[in-house]
Amino acid sequence: MIAKFFASGGALDKAIPGFQARQPQIDMAQAVADAIKADDQLVVEAGTGTGKTFAYLVPALVSGKKTIISTGSKNLQEQLFHRDLPLMTDALGFTGLVSLLKGRSNYLCLDRMSRQITESHGIHSDPKLLSQLVQVRTWSSSTKTGDLGECDAIAEDSPVIPMITSTNDNCIGRECPSYEECFVVKARRKAMESDVVVVNHHLFLADLAIKETGFGELIPEAEVFIFDEAHQMPDIASQYFGQSLSSRQIQELAKDVEIGYRTEAKDMRQLQKTADRLSQAAADMRIVLGEPGFRGNWREVITSPAIQREITRLTDALDLTHEVLKLALGRSQLLDTAFERATLLKERLKRVCDTSITGYSYWYECTPRHFSLHITPLSVAEKFHEQIEQQGGSWIFTSATLAVNDDFSHFSQRLGLTPKQQFSLESPFDYEQQALLCVPRFLPEPNSVGIADRLVDMLAPVIEANNGRCFFLCTSHQMVRDLAEGFRARLDLPVLVQGETTKQKLLAEYLERGNALLVATGAFWEGVDVRGQALSCVIIDKLPFTAPDDPLLKARIEDCRLRGGDPFSQVQIPDAVITLKQGVGRLIRDKKDKGVLVICDNRLVTRPYGAVFLRSLPPIPRTRDVAGVGQFLSSVNNAVAPADHEEQHSEA
Repeated sequence: MIAKFFASGGALDKAIPGFQARQPQIDMAQAVADAIKADDQLVVEAGTGTGKTFAYLVPALVSGKKTIISTGSKNLQEQLFHRDLPLMTDALGFTGLVSLLKGRSNYLCLDRMSRQITESHGIHSDPKLLSQLVQVRTWSSSTKTGDLGECDAIAEDSPVIPMITSTNDNCIGRECPSYEECFVVKARRKAMESDVVVVNHHLFLADLAIKETGFGELIPEAEVFIFDEAHQMPDIASQYFGQSLSSRQIQELAKDVEIGYRTEAKDMRQLQKTADRLSQAAADMRIVLGEPGFRGNWREVITSPAIQREITRLTDALDLTHEVLKLALGRSQLLDTAFERATLLKERLKRVCDTSITGYSYWYECTPRHFSLHITPLSVAEKFHEQIEQQGGSWIFTSATLAVNDDFSHFSQRLGLTPKQQFSLESPFDYEQQALLCVPRFLPEPNSVGIADRLVDMLAPVIEANNGRCFFLCTSHQMVRDLAEGFRARLDLPVLVQGETTKQKLLAEYLERGNALLVATGAFWEGVDVRGQALSCVIIDKLPFTAPDDPLLKARIEDCRLRGGDPFSQVQIPDAVITLKQGVGRLIRDKKDKGVLVICDNRLVTRPYGAVFLRSLPPIPRTRDVAGVGQFLSSVNNAVAPADHEEQHSEA
């Protein structure tokens, strides 16, 4: 039945120029259709080029059941909604309603925007922010969705965004004067009426965990749940089944108290004082917590007298805010909501500081301006399984990286899944001809002193001979900095570095230059699609084991031990294998792509567990000779330049 849509002369063949069905794609589509029909769970690993998007969209659309599709990021969400779904709905003649739903922080809040514009005309106004606010207000009169991603006037990381969007904590709901025009309410109403709703994992899991008002009803109504880039689900689920408190939440509360004073309760000067004190207490705690970019063990640092002192100050500031807001109750909806938030944040602070409760990891994280305190359950398997049982319906999980050595238990057990079927699809790429894997000889030990200099000396000639066109993926920010410095001193080619601008701008500049080396970490290991010879060399500094002092990893190791398992083979190796597979996946994105993968870690060949990594990778020919890498790249570069790649839908 499902196969006919993919057959020669079928619906997809007629609608998509050059469409060619592949057996693995048909097998996946059939398995998805069976799971939907029987309300089963299904886990499918489908590598790049197997066509997994169409393989789950076709059976979902023809099933007639309400479907939620969740993706790993907002970028993928938009690609699915704006590119792949319209193509499929046209091909299949699907007439149902399709909608895109993001988290509330993506939508303009009309009430908060008008308050900010009033506030920014005061003595403290920043002309640049006021200019952006005016541009957003102009855009707001023409937008239908209120999705700030569509507003070209402001950058995605603009500091104005948190000021003009609402959070779960500060939304005043039906009491809001702009409730009927609210873009979040409109988006959610549309989602409630739709047959297919595209969300992302963060939104889906936030909803599952807290049943956010107005959206919690959406998910029980669905009968089919499909998760693309599903390998991210266990870690994201951990975040949402725990609790957290951040300086951003505290600062936003302080800001709203200040706005309430300036606009609606000008006779209550103590509101301004309490807002200043709250803001200062959060800033002082951030300074005491130390370096940015660091995840630490909260259970350990909370014993320090300096931290205890700041917790007391923060607690006192929240208590004072709570008491002052109690006096202002009934003065304005903004201040009434702020009172509820102060109550909630007081409770959260108390909870995250009670580290005696077992079964959780207690950790903190610092960015240059903010800190966040977290408690995360050691395992989410029971909670997630419980939710699946309550919701019913069919649950389908797919990604290019789910199996470790053809075994899916690492993924399935973390989410408490009991799938009827779990299998891998064979890739259509000819890795034997298209790629070469090199683990160079004479490598220094990972983490040894001066390793970045050695890698620069060894690999600069390869990068030079390839005229750039290379990603160097690192496992730490420090290695990114060290390698960037070394390569900039050594190469005449452009060296682009993650952190110096946004991910989107960096990628755009890489493609525009055509001869660059991009040195990056985390964000570039997955979700980046560079096809053709623009990227013909991917170098990885070492096997991507998570840092042993990472508090989340420590928690999972503790949980594994409590269950009588071996944490290294059951937690650390599988995690690193999945991450490595994601990094390797950047290289070959198309049937015509060719390139070299260099992994600078002897452990792949000297340690017994190296075999687990190698068996989990595609069947790429291997060498230990760096000179062989140069020869392979020369042969690729000397070949007749392939015709420019058109945007192909074979990926989908």
